[in-house]
Amino acid sequence: MTEGLGRISIEAVAARSGVGKPTIYRNWANATELAMVALMEGHPETAPSRHGNLRSALLRQITDIVQAFATTRGRQIALALAAADPDSEMTRAFRNRIILSGRETGRQLLAKAIQRGEIATPADVEIVLDMIYAPVFYRLLIGHRPLDGAFAEALVEQSVRMLTAVSAG
Repeated sequence: MTEGLGRISIEAVAARSGVGKPTIYRNWANATELAMVALMEGHPETAPSRHGNLRSALLRQITDIVQAFATTRGRQIALALAAADPDSEMTRAFRNRIILSGRETGRQLLAKAIQRGEIATPADVEIVLDMIYAPVFYRLLIGHRPLDGAFAEALVEQSVRMLTAVSAG
């Protein structure tokens, strides 16, 4: 990616890595998706935690996301996304690899918490997921407040408090 995001090609990656193009296409839909993965190198995997309660598992995930985006690379991604067409390959790659993947992990964390009896089944899981994850990307894109560990902690605390209050009520 030394040439920049706009110049990455599957052909160049195949030549440099010594693998064939079909091998690359088995893992990534296009060059932009591959570039997004490269930009997010070091971003935590979004597999749900097998241990702990909803609060601790969600805190681990949100903290990892916040730490990844609080870096210079994370801010560069935010700037590139803010300037990108919402229907561009880059935006779709980010949505699929980062946003939707993280939400799926959140969905699994909520389902496990419901099974354990920690929370009641929300009336609309999609809205709950929006309420949990949207503030991270709002702060990332708007930059009005810090994107840091204290924010991650407060966001998770409020989210879990909301979900458990609904369960108790």
